[in-house]
Amino acid sequence: MSLLAVNNLKVQFSTHDGVVTAVDDLTFSLSEGETLGIVGESGSGKSQMAFSLMGLLAKNGQVSGSAEFEGQNILNLPPSTLNKIRAEKIAMIFQDPMTCLNPYMKIGKQLMEVLILHKNMSKQEAKAESIRLLDAVKIPEAKKRFDMYPHEFSGGMRQRVMIAMALLCRPKLLIADEPTTALDVTVQAQIITLLQELKKEFNTAIIMITHDLGVVAGLCDKVMVMYAGRTMEYGSVQDVFYKPTHPYTKGLLDSIPDLESDQAELRTIPGNPPNLLSLPKGCPFQERCQHAVDLCRTEKPALTSFNNYQQRACHLKEEAVA
Repeated sequence: MSLLAVNNLKVQFSTHDGVVTAVDDLTFSLSEGETLGIVGESGSGKSQMAFSLMGLLAKNGQVSGSAEFEGQNILNLPPSTLNKIRAEKIAMIFQDPMTCLNPYMKIGKQLMEVLILHKNMSKQEAKAESIRLLDAVKIPEAKKRFDMYPHEFSGGMRQRVMIAMALLCRPKLLIADEPTTALDVTVQAQIITLLQELKKEFNTAIIMITHDLGVVAGLCDKVMVMYAGRTMEYGSVQDVFYKPTHPYTKGLLDSIPDLESDQAELRTIPGNPPNLLSLPKGCPFQERCQHAVDLCRTEKPALTSFNNYQQRACHLKEEAVA
C-alpha cells in the first residue's frame, strides 16, 4: 500500500475576479522511503498542492478530491486531528526559513518546543535530542549554536535548522518546498547531500518541490512535471529525463545551460504561463507549444499511461517531440 495516495486533487480560490483553479485533477502516489520531485514554472500549482496536503491553504481556498495518508483521507480534517498528523507524521520545510523561525527566540528553544509539545519530553530530554538533530544536519558546534538566535546563522545553516525541526518527530513524509532556492550552489549541494543521507537513515519519503531539474536528478526517484495546475508528464526520473515525451518537459530540459557548449544563446520556452482565471479551452500549454494542432485548441488532453508506467497529457504521438 502507498504511504500517500492523492486522487483527483483540486484546489480553488475565490477572488473578486472569479474562481482561480490553482491545482486541477492531480493524481499521484508515494511509497515509504521514495522521493518525488515536482517541477514547473512559478504559478504551476506546486506549492498550493503542498499547502493543501498540510491544511495550510488561505481562507479563500477550497480543496476537493482525496489524499490518503496511511489509508486516512487527510483533506479537510479538523484542526486538532491535523495538527497531530502534521507534527508526528508529515513535516514541511518552507522556502524561506526566516519567515518560519521566530527572530526573538533562540534556536534551541524553538526546537525544544516541538518535542515538549508533541513527544511529552522533559526539558533536559528535549535539549539533548535537539542538539543531536543539529549535529545530524551538520550544524558545526551544535551545543554552542543551540543558544543562538536565527539572525546569527547563515542562510544555509538556517535551512539546516528547518530540516532538523522537521525531523524532530521522525515524520514518515517530508515535504520540501524549494529548500535550496535562496542558497548558493555550494550550499545547495550540501543540502541535497544531507537530504540523501537523512532519507537513508530515517527511511523518510520526500516530496521535493523545485525549479531546479539538477536537484531532481540528484535526489528523486520519480518526477511530476506541472503546468497551469495540471500534470503534464509523470514517471521515473530516468524515463522523464532521458525520454521526455511532452513538449513542455522537453522545453524545460532544453532550457538547462550546457556548460560544455559554445552556444552563446540560452534556449527558452517562448511566451508566458496562462492566466488561471481564463485558461484556454484545450491544452493549457497550446499557445506556447510549437507542436500544437487543432485538437490541442479544442480538447483538453487526458493523462494517459504508457511505456513502463510513464504518464503524459498530450494529443501528440510520443515520437513527435523526440
